[in-house]
Amino acid sequence: MTRHLEWDGALNVRDLGGVALAGGGETRYGVLVRADNIRRLTDAGWRSLAAHGVARIVDLRWQTELDEDPPRDLDIDVVHVSLLGEFDPDFQDDIRDYMAVDDPAGYWATSYVRILEKFAPNFAVALAAIADAPDGAVVFHCTGGKDRTGLIAALVLRLAGAPIDEIAHDYALTFSRRSGVPDSWVDSAPDDDERDRRSFMQHTPPEAMQRAIEQLELEYGSVESYLRHAGLDAAHIERLRGRLRTA
Repeated sequence: MTRHLEWDGALNVRDLGGVALAGGGETRYGVLVRADNIRRLTDAGWRSLAAHGVARIVDLRWQTELDEDPPRDLDIDVVHVSLLGEFDPDFQDDIRDYMAVDDPAGYWATSYVRILEKFAPNFAVALAAIADAPDGAVVFHCTGGKDRTGLIAALVLRLAGAPIDEIAHDYALTFSRRSGVPDSWVDSAPDDDERDRRSFMQHTPPEAMQRAIEQLELEYGSVESYLRHAGLDAAHIERLRGRLRTA
C-alpha cells in the first residue's frame, strides 16, 4: 500500500499507515488520513475518498474558512472543530525576526508550542472526535494540511508509539507534496513583502515538529500526559492508540 493518496482536487492527502513504531512494526493503513481542504475535491476525488472507506471527516478550520466553501451533501459524518478557536484578523507575531535570519524551523517550533499550549482543550475535542468515529477511516483536514493537520497527526502518531524523527519526517512530506504547484494563497498576496511572508510560512522543516514535540514532552512528560491535561480521558486515549496500532 502507499501512504500518498491521489484524490483529485486535493494536493496533500496521506494515509497515516506505514509509519515505523518504536517497538517494531508500523501503523495501520486505512484508518486515519491527513489532508488539505477536501472541499476542493472533484467528483472523482470524492469517489476516491468513499472508496477508501471514510466514515467520518473532522474539519479543523475556522468558521470563516468554512463559510468560503459551498456546502456539499455527504453521506459521511462531518464534525467541525475550530482547532485554533476564533479567527483573529489582527493577530501578529514575530515572524519577521525569523525571516531576517531565514529560520523557518525556529519560527514553526515556537509557534507550534504556543498553539499546543493555548488551544489544548480544542486538541482534546478534535482527538475525541477521531476516537469516537464509527467504523471506517477518519479524514482530518484543515486548508493546507500543514499546521493544524500536522499537529493532530503528530500527536496521534506519538501516542501510537512512533519515534519523533518518524513524526518529523511525516510532517516534512507536506512541502514536497505541495512544491511545484501554484499556491493561490501566496499568489494572491497584495505586495511582495506579504508574498515573502506567506512563502516563508509554507516551509515544513522536520526540525520544527521535532522541537515542538520534544518541548511538549519536556514540559508534560509525554504526549499522553499533555492530552490528559488538555481534557482527553483514558478511554479516548486508548481508542486513539487502537486505531493506529495492530496490537
